[in-house]
Amino acid sequence: MFSAFSRFSLLLALAVIAAYVALIHWGPYFGIAAAIVVLSIPLIYSYINLSRLGKYLAADNLENMPLPSGFWEEVFFRLQRLVQNLKSRAQAIDQQHNRFIEAFQASPNGILMLDDEDQIEWCNSLAESFFGLNFRRDARQRINFLLRRPEFIQYLGKRQFEESIIIERMGPDSNLSLLIQAFPYGEKRHLLLIQDVTDLQKADAMRRDFVANVSHEMRTPITVLMGFLETVQSIELDKSQQDHYFDLMMLQAQRMKSLVEDLLTLANLEANAIPASTQVVQLNTLMALIKNDAEALSQGSHGFSFEQKTTQNLFGDERELLSAFSNLVSNAIRYTPNGGSITARWGLNEQGQGEFSVTDTGPGIASEHLPRLTERFYRVDRSRSRDTGGTGLGLAIVKHIANRHQAQLLIESTPGKGSTFTLRFPKDRVANTETDLFSAIQA
Repeated sequence: MFSAFSRFSLLLALAVIAAYVALIHWGPYFGIAAAIVVLSIPLIYSYINLSRLGKYLAADNLENMPLPSGFWEEVFFRLQRLVQNLKSRAQAIDQQHNRFIEAFQASPNGILMLDDEDQIEWCNSLAESFFGLNFRRDARQRINFLLRRPEFIQYLGKRQFEESIIIERMGPDSNLSLLIQAFPYGEKRHLLLIQDVTDLQKADAMRRDFVANVSHEMRTPITVLMGFLETVQSIELDKSQQDHYFDLMMLQAQRMKSLVEDLLTLANLEANAIPASTQVVQLNTLMALIKNDAEALSQGSHGFSFEQKTTQNLFGDERELLSAFSNLVSNAIRYTPNGGSITARWGLNEQGQGEFSVTDTGPGIASEHLPRLTERFYRVDRSRSRDTGGTGLGLAIVKHIANRHQAQLLIESTPGKGSTFTLRFPKDRVANTETDLFSAIQA
């Protein structure tokens, strides 16, 4: 490889020789022309290489350009290597940026980035859903122009971001509660973190309602009991009156006992999330027990029909199934007027699923109450439930037992005509009468 000075010296020598030869043969003008032509060769070569360079640069394909020979080879080689390094670094940065974006998109929380003027710089899809935004449309828009909730605008304006705020009735269906907190970063920029706390809010509301309901349900019999005790202590009563008051006190005490027992049952069911056992439960025995309890509770006031449409049994927990079936039957008795009829039926549907249903001829239930019937202490007719000794927890217990047996609780009701409550069990919970019973005995 020649150095630049050597190449220049060689070119100058060639130009002098060409000028001398042309001068001798054709005169001084041709000598000058010959020298100019020789000196123009590298310029033409350079122009050609620069034109090729411009072409590959325009196509953003410099790294694939064939290297020329001579001086330009080293220049283009270094340029290609520089471009390759820059592209590799840009690609690495782009990949890292994409990974950050993917991580933010995968976040269970909404993320929204604001600049120093509270304009949207970026947000993930969850934040778009929460606030009804579209990043392509709303980028560089001020967030307080798009989310015009007074509590949020006040929170953003105070610039006191040590605490968070909760905004309710947000989201596509206006049914979400969102916890929002801003975190300063960079040059007066802010990161908004949005968390969906709807379930937490509902759970907290249910907890408050539960405590209030338990307090109310316990206070009523205790108040009545204390009133009777004060009466017995302060007034002289004859034996028959005392016996009457003691019977009333015993009734209230039994009501409190039933309430405590149902609360304990419900707590045990909620704490035990694993599926129920798979022991074979004899449905004929279960139906006989339910029939005896129902007739004792009704005391001849209702007509009963207990039907077994199949001899097949169930896999499950006998104590829990007895509790669920008994609750459905006892509810029907409490809400069916005297002289009405109640039918309890066990059988298989067309899909081979087990179904235990209880149908009554009671007053029926309006459709707006049906979704809430399994809530704790929810009653359609609160006064009638108290008169008949209900605790308001029966259907909540049934629902939890159904969940532990992978069953569904279906409710059909027509006001003025009666109701049907059905527990539908999956096919793998239905036991073959002979084979499964023999296997259970062997086990």
